[in-house]
Amino acid sequence: MSKLPKIAWVGLGIMGSPMAENLIKAGYEVTGYTLEADKLERLAAAGGTAAGSIAEAVKDADVVITMVPASPQVEAIAYGPDGIVDNARSGALLIDMSSITPQTSIDLAKAAGAKGIRVLDAPVSGGEAGAIEAVLSIMVGGEQSDFDAAKPILEALGKTIVLCGPHGAGQTVKAANQLIVAVNIQACAEAVVFLEKSGVDLAAALDVLNGGLAGSTVLTRKKDNFKNRDFKPGFRIDLHHKDMGIVTDAARTVGAALPVGAVVASLVASLRAQGDGNLDHSALLRGVERLSGTTTES
Repeated sequence: MSKLPKIAWVGLGIMGSPMAENLIKAGYEVTGYTLEADKLERLAAAGGTAAGSIAEAVKDADVVITMVPASPQVEAIAYGPDGIVDNARSGALLIDMSSITPQTSIDLAKAAGAKGIRVLDAPVSGGEAGAIEAVLSIMVGGEQSDFDAAKPILEALGKTIVLCGPHGAGQTVKAANQLIVAVNIQACAEAVVFLEKSGVDLAAALDVLNGGLAGSTVLTRKKDNFKNRDFKPGFRIDLHHKDMGIVTDAARTVGAALPVGAVVASLVASLRAQGDGNLDHSALLRGVERLSGTTTES
């Protein structure tokens, strides 16, 4: 019998499915629940156990991990008679890896703590590729002792794993991450349109730019999206729109000015309003093309 903690995983989407599978590969017993039957079948095929409800998934778990889109979904799976807080055992560790508002994480830690459940907020960066390759950056908020207990599990999911402060701190750092990523993608998109309108070999230009100070993980991960206009979602515009709302609201609360971030947040919102919300965030390129009078849309 394995001495590793039993894990319940709630939320098996683009990120959650490969992450849960990486824990199975690392030897953990994983019981999962999600709303999509095909995702449960995928988990079972990978060696996990499909549960019929949240309560069933979490009742015997030592560790519960959640990965859902936003604060309302976290609250929906956490609270109520069928939720995690009322059904996980006292002493269990709840690791929420969703990207939500810092206050939602703080409130969840308080509510779960009243039932004897320990909580960490542990949002991630790295997108679908990072989830598949288990090289995510994981920013954590919570108690040091809970972080220490969770670290072996998190090491099966990512490479850079840092305790950033108390409950909510992980979400604050994730909000800053999403600000940087959005601004970076927008700058790359503008450069792509500028280069193409100037008649430069785009592939060659992006390669040399990525080898210098303009290089970034964003450009490394997204340059093929730009070149091929491949906007299959790794991280959807809809979700980045949500995240830009989180960072702008949080910045307003603490009195931090985000002049460039505010512009990019508007550009993300504009793209979503034009019907591109389900595309990858590299589709910010489409917005620049429209503004520049060029479009590769069919």
